[in-house]
Amino acid sequence: MRDFSAPLSSVEIYQGCRTPSDGSEFSESSSEPSLSASSSAREIYEGLRTPDWLLSRRSVDTESVPDNEYSNIADCWNIFAETLIDVESEGSPTHGSEHSVAQNFTFRELVAATNNFADDCLLRQGGLGRVYKGRLESTNQVVTIKQFNVNEGNRVFLVEVLMLSLLHHPHIVELIGYCADGNQKLVVHEYMPLGSLEDHLHGLPPGKNHLDWNTRIKIAAGVAKGLEFLHDKVSIPVIFRALKPSNILLGEDYHPKLSDFGIAKLGPIGNKSTVSTRVIGTPGYCAPEYALSGLLSLKSDIYNFGVVLLEIITGRKAFDNSEDAVAPSLVAWARPLFKDQRRLEEMADPMLHGEYPNKGFRQAVAVAAVCLEEQPTARPPVADVVRALTYIASQAYLPHAQPPV
Repeated sequence: MRDFSAPLSSVEIYQGCRTPSDGSEFSESSSEPSLSASSSAREIYEGLRTPDWLLSRRSVDTESVPDNEYSNIADCWNIFAETLIDVESEGSPTHGSEHSVAQNFTFRELVAATNNFADDCLLRQGGLGRVYKGRLESTNQVVTIKQFNVNEGNRVFLVEVLMLSLLHHPHIVELIGYCADGNQKLVVHEYMPLGSLEDHLHGLPPGKNHLDWNTRIKIAAGVAKGLEFLHDKVSIPVIFRALKPSNILLGEDYHPKLSDFGIAKLGPIGNKSTVSTRVIGTPGYCAPEYALSGLLSLKSDIYNFGVVLLEIITGRKAFDNSEDAVAPSLVAWARPLFKDQRRLEEMADPMLHGEYPNKGFRQAVAVAAVCLEEQPTARPPVADVVRALTYIASQAYLPHAQPPV
């Protein structure tokens, strides 16, 4: 039996973590790619790589949508319908190839749903507007209502409604409807009762229980599956571009869903690997090549995911310029630790109180490290990330079955 008190090599980090393409688990005797003890994190992934996804559909630039043409959503279906609704069915009704037209609410209906946007209905506030909890009088359904600031975010509003109308997956928040009444722009989607991942990592009130290890990895695996759907399961890949804890909402049993698709962008097709766009993002999350050149790719999302996974593991913010912060950038703080097996445990969130599996913890750190490679081509495809995290999540940590670190 493996001595969990001894440090693991970079190769051992992934032993048992990889699974065959048919989804079955490797056994102890399963054949593994030949790797030396000094193999890099990149080499660890070679056995998991899958061929690049070949695309043949035409590209549509979401940023070409006019700012002032958002009042009639039905007129905009043709922009995206031919390119995004060719969804590969996975046997789930949420993966259907037909899009559902979102309900068009009046502003009066949403005023009533939120008691005139009362403060006690306010869930959170962002740069483009406010998010409220409401109850629709027509159906008595509890919903989330995002109100955009007047005369701001026209393109963001339109792209979000279009994307969520066409993209349906268990790990993507479900759109219910929208309101484009004069200068009022609102999006209505399902209510997620457990709030955002950010609430649980960085804003938990005193006395509330912090996320345990099993829940954290379950959330990470679910987020990766949502990202896999965007990258690999539609006819033209979608670059999410907004992956951060505040945009990961949690439903019952901490089921995660991606939200806020207003800055999502259709990815490259054919032999292209990047699209050029203006840089948009939150400090601490942008991939270096995107921040420097505006070149966006699917691997930009992978870098974002690596930052989020690091936040899940460490409990630290992606960017923290407070006086007591060790370093403003979480990634800059973590890079030296990635290179020193003896110091990996320093990365564990103190709120875990040492209750996590040694091997599973190191595997998760390795996934984050590879996602955060500076060169985009060195980052893994999302399918590999899903496979690795799904395996780690399947190895539930039982505090009394194995000694904590």
